[in-house]
Amino acid sequence: MLRLLKVTGHSLTPKYQEGDFVLISKIPFLFHAPRPGDIVAFHHPRYGTMIKQVAQVDPQAQSLVVTGTHPDSIDSRQFGPISRQSLLGKVIWHIHP
Repeated sequence: MLRLLKVTGHSLTPKYQEGDFVLISKIPFLFHAPRPGDIVAFHHPRYGTMIKQVAQVDPQAQSLVVTGTHPDSIDSRQFGPISRQSLLGKVIWHIHP
């Protein structure tokens, strides 16, 4: 239910820096669906495990548009929406080393 991930890359700078850790959990999604502004981790078939911010939610299609805060972030602008089934969890704790 809990998973610790290390941030790599600069997709969510300046808030999340390379080398930071995040604790993710699926528990928050038992109480409410993902919402814009949530920071989530998910698996992408081409890019692997990614951490991004939810920009839009399409409840009918069960999909999310996710983006990074860095202008060169690889996100839904390149690969399109992600399915809710690909979510690994929501960031519930941010750890600065």
